Amino acid sequence: MAVELCLLLLLLCGSTVSEVQPLHKPPPGTLDFGFVPAKTYDTNAYHEPGPIGILFRLVHSFLYLVQPNSFPQDLIKKLTQQKFGNVQGDYQKPENVVLTLQAIYYEIGFIVSAALGLLFVLLLPLVGLCFCMCRCCDNCGGEMHQRQKKNADCRRGCFAAFLFVASLIISIGVLCAYAANQHLTSQVRGAKNLVHSNFKDLRIFLNDTPGQIDYLVSQYNTAKNKALSDLNNVGPLLGSRVQERFAKEVRPALDAALTMAGAIRETKEALENVSVSVEVLQEGTERLHSNLTDVKIHLSNTLSDSACSAAQAASTCNIIRNSLNQLNINANFSGLPGVSTQLAKVNDVLKIDLSSLVQKGYAAFNDTPDLVLNQTRNILSDIKNLLDLIGSNITSFTQMLPVQKILADLTIYLTQSEAYVQDYFPLVEQYDFYRWLGCLILCCMVILILVFYYLGLLCGTCGYDKHASPTTRGCISNTGGNFLMAGVGFSFLFSWVLMMTVVITFVTGGNVEKLVCEPFEDRTLFKVLDTPYLLNRHWRNYLSAIVLKNPDINLTFEKVYSDCKENKGIYTTLHLENLFNINEFLNISMYTEDVSLKIEHINVNLSNIVLLDEIGKRNLLDFSSSGIDGINFAAYLTEINKSVTKVDLLSFANDLEARADQLPKGALENALKGHANSIRMIHNQQVVPLEQAMSTLNQSIRLLQRTSSEFMVKVRNVISAVDAAQFLISNDASLVIIQETKKYMDMIIGYFEQYVEWVKESITMEVAACKPIANVIDTAVDIFLCSYVIDSVNSFWFGLGGCSIFLIPAIICAVKLSKYYRRMDTEDVYDDVETIPMKNMENGNNGYHKEHLYGIHNPVMTSSVEQW
Repeated sequence: MAVELCLLLLLLCGSTVSEVQPLHKPPPGTLDFGFVPAKTYDTNAYHEPGPIGILFRLVHSFLYLVQPNSFPQDLIKKLTQQKFGNVQGDYQKPENVVLTLQAIYYEIGFIVSAALGLLFVLLLPLVGLCFCMCRCCDNCGGEMHQRQKKNADCRRGCFAAFLFVASLIISIGVLCAYAANQHLTSQVRGAKNLVHSNFKDLRIFLNDTPGQIDYLVSQYNTAKNKALSDLNNVGPLLGSRVQERFAKEVRPALDAALTMAGAIRETKEALENVSVSVEVLQEGTERLHSNLTDVKIHLSNTLSDSACSAAQAASTCNIIRNSLNQLNINANFSGLPGVSTQLAKVNDVLKIDLSSLVQKGYAAFNDTPDLVLNQTRNILSDIKNLLDLIGSNITSFTQMLPVQKILADLTIYLTQSEAYVQDYFPLVEQYDFYRWLGCLILCCMVILILVFYYLGLLCGTCGYDKHASPTTRGCISNTGGNFLMAGVGFSFLFSWVLMMTVVITFVTGGNVEKLVCEPFEDRTLFKVLDTPYLLNRHWRNYLSAIVLKNPDINLTFEKVYSDCKENKGIYTTLHLENLFNINEFLNISMYTEDVSLKIEHINVNLSNIVLLDEIGKRNLLDFSSSGIDGINFAAYLTEINKSVTKVDLLSFANDLEARADQLPKGALENALKGHANSIRMIHNQQVVPLEQAMSTLNQSIRLLQRTSSEFMVKVRNVISAVDAAQFLISNDASLVIIQETKKYMDMIIGYFEQYVEWVKESITMEVAACKPIANVIDTAVDIFLCSYVIDSVNSFWFGLGGCSIFLIPAIICAVKLSKYYRRMDTEDVYDDVETIPMKNMENGNNGYHKEHLYGIHNPVMTSSVEQW
């Protein structure tokens, strides 16, 4: 019941979600809903055993050798589904016999190993009993007599070495068993914190869910506020979109008209420059012609001087006299036509400020956002009220849900479960102490045997005297031999107990490792549990029948565990949409349709926008008919291309001065040089300004010539572009507004669709994330059962089993070796003196031992002497 209540609680998270497919696919701005608040879980469902992990891996490898077969899925399924009745015939059915043989085949490794262990349990005590009885009859090494052999030292060393190696192996085994025993106890004691951590995570799991639900509901305000923001900015958003649609046609047309207004002003400036320059050139050329005439007269008078008649000056004077015709103007600007008529017409055109008219068109077009805002105020108010209503409905609905009651019930159940665990955990620790004590006693049994063996080896090795005969061995050596025989005796006494413990723990721990732990790790165990009709013959899917009351829904243990392992939301993990139809809780599509209808009623009238009125168009036409194209540009260019004078006055002055230097010094030379300076002055004061005026005239005429041919075409193109843009605004505005309004509507609705998708994703991955459930399963099975208990139990029987096995060679070596350490009652004698060892010669005459040695009576020796 608690599980179902938990599932109901998690389903409530889906109440804010609609499954309606979005009708629009706009590219709205991405909203940031933040992250669903979630606390970090404390439980780390992972166990690292530490150094003892090497032993665990070694045990796993041994179990693989014993049982290399894969997990028998089909066999377990058939055994679970097969009914074995009480009738003897049920077990003799062919199918049951086959299943039994398959199970035996799978368990053959454990069966053989267990059989060998039981054989050890039965035979070793029996062998020990027979061995004891045999030694009591002075057989089986019980006779205190040792025969002398040449390789006695080698045999003694080999037996000692073998016994030492066997003891070392047994020591390693008992250390492994002790380490496993301690590891299990320490882990059981530490499991209390792990259990507490899991309960804490489950409590967080329950306590955080209402806050996550509230967060999902509250984030509706994010979408609503964004929608309201865009609705408040309908002018910049919708108006700007409409404006941009027309801007492709309107802005180039207005830009062309504005450019034409600038061209009119430039034309006026060019005409004025032409008029002024022509006037300046006409006056300047007349003055220059007069001055040059005066210079020629003065030069002629100077050359008429009697000094030019001299032989030295005659030729020079003649040359100068012949060059006087060059002092004359070359360009004649007096015959150029005027441009006053064209200038007057352009001035008339400029009386109307075309730029101002174009700017009015710009202003009217740029006012589109404000126009849209003013015409949509009433509709936007209705939409805002509708959005507030949606938020109120969501809030009121969530308040109707019995979340707190369900949480309270689940919290009570969880608290009771935790109290139950807390109450019984001391009992678990108590029983674990008994187990630890029992295992410690078993280890102490082995340690006791090892103590006797190690003391026997130590005393026997240290007290052994190679010069002493078997009957004269020292007390320490004899004690070592007695320790070895004591170890043998305790080995026979304890071995069956040790092996019985090994067999029981081996069969139990090994099968749990193979049939539970390994298939749980690779999730094969879940596949078995998910077998249809396995756990209940009437249910196809057991888990869905328990949780969703519908066995036909494909809800599997493996999928639930995997999703919880990935920390997905429990709503998606348990397919709770099959239990609750969230469309019944809230259907946002109904509200989005209302919003769409409201937005579709937006109607914007752009007929008041006038880009360029008739006055502006008439102004452009008047400019095109101003007669600029009728100017005689060829006449202007002909005169402009001429030089101001026929000769360069500076060159002429320089040449005149040079020729004056050729004349004899006197008044003639000085007069000619004075005329040269006058010519230079005329050039600087009159020719240079005239050249500048000609340059200005050249630029203006060429500008007018270049633009006059295009004025008519450009004006027509500008008027056509403006008319086309005005036609687009007047006739296509309604269609453009409808299209842009739909996009605007899609953007507004897109915010709510984003909210819906975000809620879906949050419920899938973040809300009520079921990681604690997977942690509980991992803690119970993987960590506690497998890592803590089974690995420790398997390591315990592995170490203890090794000790038990190596007790056999240790017993043999200890019995053999004790003969070389213990003091014998008799020893070998020899008839031939030549064969008597030096040791025997030292102990008596003719190879006989003394009858009494260290106060011990040798009856065998006495009877031998009497017979001899």
